[in-house]
Amino acid sequence: MALSNSQYDQIMRTYELRQLDNEHKLRERYDHAYARVPKLKQLDDTISSLSVSHGKKLLEGDNSALEQLKEQLSLLFNQKKELLKSAGLPADYLEVHYTCPDCRDTGYIGADKCHCLQKAIVDLLYTQSNLQEILALENFSTFCTDYYSSNYIDPLTGRSSRESMQTALRVCRQFADTFSEEYCNILLYGDTGVGKTFLTHCIAKELMDRSYSVIYFSAVQLFEYFAKNTFGKKEGSESEVFDHVYDCDLLIIDDLGTELSNSFTVSQLFVCLNERILRRKPTVISTNLTLDDINSIYSERIFSRISSNYMILRLTGDDIRIQKKLLNLGGTNDATP
Repeated sequence: MALSNSQYDQIMRTYELRQLDNEHKLRERYDHAYARVPKLKQLDDTISSLSVSHGKKLLEGDNSALEQLKEQLSLLFNQKKELLKSAGLPADYLEVHYTCPDCRDTGYIGADKCHCLQKAIVDLLYTQSNLQEILALENFSTFCTDYYSSNYIDPLTGRSSRESMQTALRVCRQFADTFSEEYCNILLYGDTGVGKTFLTHCIAKELMDRSYSVIYFSAVQLFEYFAKNTFGKKEGSESEVFDHVYDCDLLIIDDLGTELSNSFTVSQLFVCLNERILRRKPTVISTNLTLDDINSIYSERIFSRISSNYMILRLTGDDIRIQKKLLNLGGTNDATP
């Protein structure tokens, strides 16, 4: 899912417009500052003259000109700051105010894409889908544990369906709240229809709202993407094609086990999970498979990566969607799982 040329041009055009807007706003601030403090204009003219005259001296071989220029400019810049302060203006008033100071609104730091450009690419490629509409309905604020029974006891853990979900909900909230501080991966596994996908939506919404790059794939979509860019016509260079998946802030793989499993999917899953672990990029996986199923279908080395690097949350209970239909809760569009 690499960018087409037109998509790339579209994104870079926003950077060009941002730079033009920065320049326009800076000119406006200069006009305002000069009108308010006329001496600022005189200082800037002096700075320009000094730079030109000392530049000529350097060309003529005067090696002391550079140090002299630095000393004089330092004094003049300090005077400017004092004048701005006396006029009630911030010290950086006559500097460019970038949206992204790291790349200075160019999208690149040297030859590498800035994090803001990577975020813009992910947003364009992945969040212009119906996922955004789903997340408006399925998020932490709409999650309700009332549908989870306190009487349904999981024979494996001895915990009720409600207790398990309350724990999972707390862990997922903490995962989102401490995302920038703590590296963590999550595996949600258990019965069908108990809210695993809903929880992944909650996490995605929370992090996307905070401008993290989140890629959301069903397992089928993920392996189709890998296959297309391995065996078919690639949508870009190999590093670009796979780096979106390997290097995004959060990768969510929903419904692992619904794909047609074979040696290709197993190897690709290992590479994907292992690469993200090495890069310390969090991943959230949901599946209806048991842990034994994961071990047998995807090999011991994948199971080892998951068991040693993921927080594993087991969810059990009756299918919430069926419960809601049977209860006929007013025929509403209730977004709870």
